[in-house]
Amino acid sequence: MAEITASMVKELRERTGLGMMECKKALAETSGDMKAAEDLLRIKSGAKASKASGRIAAEGVIGAYISTDRKNGALVEINCETDFVAKNDDFVNFAKSLAQLIAAEKVTETGALSTMTLPHGETVEASRQALVMKLGENISIRRSVCYTANGNLAMYLHGSKIGVMIDYSGGDEALGKDLAMHIAACKPICVSGEQIPSDLLEHERQIFAAQAAESGKPANIIEKMVEGRIAKYLAEVTLQGQPFVKDPEQTVEKLLASKSAKVNGFTLFVVGEGIEKKSDDFAAEVMAQVSQTKENKA
Repeated sequence: MAEITASMVKELRERTGLGMMECKKALAETSGDMKAAEDLLRIKSGAKASKASGRIAAEGVIGAYISTDRKNGALVEINCETDFVAKNDDFVNFAKSLAQLIAAEKVTETGALSTMTLPHGETVEASRQALVMKLGENISIRRSVCYTANGNLAMYLHGSKIGVMIDYSGGDEALGKDLAMHIAACKPICVSGEQIPSDLLEHERQIFAAQAAESGKPANIIEKMVEGRIAKYLAEVTLQGQPFVKDPEQTVEKLLASKSAKVNGFTLFVVGEGIEKKSDDFAAEVMAQVSQTKENKA
């Protein structure tokens, strides 16, 4: 049987919001398989799917830029090792400069950035290496997105950890900013239900079916229960289906209709989303350094 560590239990608790003993038992039943344990708990307890985009697991900042005509823009995530470096002015300005470069040059592949030249005449890679030397941490350009709007662009930065870029038609600048702020707060995964990947929707349907089956109700009732849960799920994860954060009495879809507006697309970046943060053992690190020093002297 796989060893169930405290960190595994902690992670499962963060994903599901359930108790320590429930999480430990689920991990034991699934031989330590985190995803299988999460699904098992969802079936048994009715817990919602985890929202990984709300979990910050690495340090860094989001750089953002929109042109004055609101037609071109970019988001970029730059990672570092500590929050201290993430607040450094040179590090933050590097992210801002990259966002402007991506928008100006319409860069669609993050990997292409390294050889490109920043306004001060140095390549992106040379600037990154200079920051590594100055700040003493590993610094990486994780991901980026470039926008050429079908309508107009709006953006919202929550501090420097969450960044949103939205392309919308109709309405005014205030609407665009409100929508971007809503996305940062509520973290939808797409604009409408039609855009949800079929495999993700099928996975949720299977979970809901297993949950409903626990009730022991007839098949026709279970089918209705599942469809009701799917409808609720779509309302929770799609932008149009969510209650508008500044006026929960109306959905975003109704807000857009009242403004004769539509959302063409959006991107949400959360610093460290999907990256597992290393849990440093300080004592072990010190002992390793002591050991290395002894070996060097020998």
